[in-house]
Amino acid sequence: MFAEPAVGRRPTLAGMDILQVRTQDLDAEVAGRLREMLVAAFDGEFDDEDWRHALGGTHVVALADDRIVGHASVVERVIEIGDRPYEAGYVEAVATVQDRRGEGIATKLMAIIGDLIRDDYEVGVLATGEHGFYERLEWLSWRGPTYVRTASGTERTEDDDDAVMVLRFGPSSGVDPSLPIVCDQRSGDVW
Repeated sequence: MFAEPAVGRRPTLAGMDILQVRTQDLDAEVAGRLREMLVAAFDGEFDDEDWRHALGGTHVVALADDRIVGHASVVERVIEIGDRPYEAGYVEAVATVQDRRGEGIATKLMAIIGDLIRDDYEVGVLATGEHGFYERLEWLSWRGPTYVRTASGTERTEDDDDAVMVLRFGPSSGVDPSLPIVCDQRSGDVW
């Protein structure tokens, strides 16, 4: 199903293969199947903008008998914390199909995503309503105010204040989680 070149294969999880593949290496048929899985996993609450946000980086995909059962992706964004810009690995589209939830699939995918972020970026960032899941994977709930940088300046994103989480390490390990955090403008949800 996944044509090479994949970025790599990871150890299996309960009979599943875990693959890493760059967006540019996804063929149309696989991309379509992946998107269908995400729409179903998010109960139809995964739209065109969500799909676009998940593209342009690296996908980590769980396969069971050639069926996509889990997904997470990381894309590059510039995130400013305080007055310093960071090359951030921004996590998108973390999902497991409904009939395979509770098996540790998302946990395994996020462990791999965390490794990718630590290898290639300065900080990890995501937005979620599932803080407990990510906190046990070393993600920190951001306490500072959130903003977006637009063409007309920096604007508050108060509705996202409770959603942002950060993975601190290396160059970002000492970052104060009460500082302002600013993302770049994009269509759809900015965080």
